[in-house]
Amino acid sequence: MPAKKNESAQRLLLCINAALQKKAKDIVVLNVKESSSFTDYMIICSGTTERQTQGISAAIQQYLKKTDVRLLGKEGETNGQWILLDYDDVVISIFLESVRSFYDIENLWDAPRMAIDEDTIEIKRLGKEMK
Repeated sequence: MPAKKNESAQRLLLCINAALQKKAKDIVVLNVKESSSFTDYMIICSGTTERQTQGISAAIQQYLKKTDVRLLGKEGETNGQWILLDYDDVVISIFLESVRSFYDIENLWDAPRMAIDEDTIEIKRLGKEMK
C-alpha cells in the first residue's frame, strides 16, 4: 500500500509541475480518496486560450510518458475547451476559463483541497491535505 501511495503522490507532483510549466491558471488539487471510487486526486486548472489548454495537456502527457506512466483515457483535446486526462489515481481537467466557470466542478466535491499559486515555478512536495 505505501508504494502505491508514493507513486500516486509522485504522479500528482509531475502533473502539477507540467501544468505550472505551461502557465496553467487557478490550479486546484482535490484529494477525493475518501469520496471517489474512480480516482484518488483531481487536478483542475485553466488556460486562457484553446491553444494553451492543449499545450498544458501535451506537457502533462509528455512528462508522464517519460516516467512510463500510462494514460488510460483522454477526452476533448481536439477542441481544447475541456480536456480530461485519466491516469487512474490522478484525473486532470484542463478548462478554457469561461467553460470552467460554467461547470464549476471543483465545488461539486467536498474534499480536502490544495490551491497552487500560478506564480510558482515548481512544487517539490504536497501539502498535508493531500496525504
